[in-house]
Amino acid sequence: MDRFQEMQTFCAVVDAGSFVKAADALHMSKPAVSRYVAELEARLGVRLLHRTTRRLSLTEEGAVFNTRCRELLSGLEEAESEVSSRSGAARGLLRVNVPVSFGIQTLAPLWDAFHGQHPQVRLNVELSDRVVDVVEEGYDLAIRIADLPSSSLISKRLASTRIVLCASPQYLKMYGEPSSPDDLSKHEVIGYSYWLGGNVWHFDGPGGQVEVKINPWMFTNNGDTCRAVALAHQGIILQPTFLVGDDLAAGRLMEILPEYRSIELGIYAVYPTRKHVAPKVRALVNFLEEKLSKLE
Repeated sequence: MDRFQEMQTFCAVVDAGSFVKAADALHMSKPAVSRYVAELEARLGVRLLHRTTRRLSLTEEGAVFNTRCRELLSGLEEAESEVSSRSGAARGLLRVNVPVSFGIQTLAPLWDAFHGQHPQVRLNVELSDRVVDVVEEGYDLAIRIADLPSSSLISKRLASTRIVLCASPQYLKMYGEPSSPDDLSKHEVIGYSYWLGGNVWHFDGPGGQVEVKINPWMFTNNGDTCRAVALAHQGIILQPTFLVGDDLAAGRLMEILPEYRSIELGIYAVYPTRKHVAPKVRALVNFLEEKLSKLE
């Protein structure tokens, strides 16, 4: 019996939660799936799955074996990718983590073009503003918008984005436009929860560095929500140009205190350090580098 087939079948059963669904995913018959798992358990001399009429669950031994199987299968896929890299072929599952607003506004329209160029790559794009552990959580690549610190990961700068202080013209008509950063304390402000400075906004003005402590009436961990509230004339936001650039160009939002510049952040692709970068990862990095260079 093919041991890798046994492991693939076992992992498929765990993922699907049933033999029937695993058979559909593998394009096999249910008896064949059951036979693979039964012969695997017989050869190992342990029960890997608890079976009831309603559900399947892993035994303690099954949980350990499941983890090791996935490591081995992942290693096999990586080895195949390294060999295929000589021909430049990109294939297999590519697991990507991207920030929510950037993933929706900027990257979502690009995935169709990437699929057209690399039809053998299957994408799993997960959106989160949390800084994930790329290695520990099993991502092939993550997009980070940050002043990137040094790390053990490989990083590739794709573009940059400027952080802009802005509000709607209607809001500024009602409340007046700030004449200095200190005036922000008198205004309605929408804060972004993941802002590294917390309640302190930093600017580089004509007289040098300026720090302003803000008192937001609302906090949110999502840039699209900040933008929507500002477009509803409810306050001032500090958000990146990739998110508010079109609104500024159309006049829906107005930049405030342009002589006081906030930070500029790099947009990076980060991925685990490896001697050989998988073709699927290299393909995505090259694709994004080409497409996102137009942001600058």
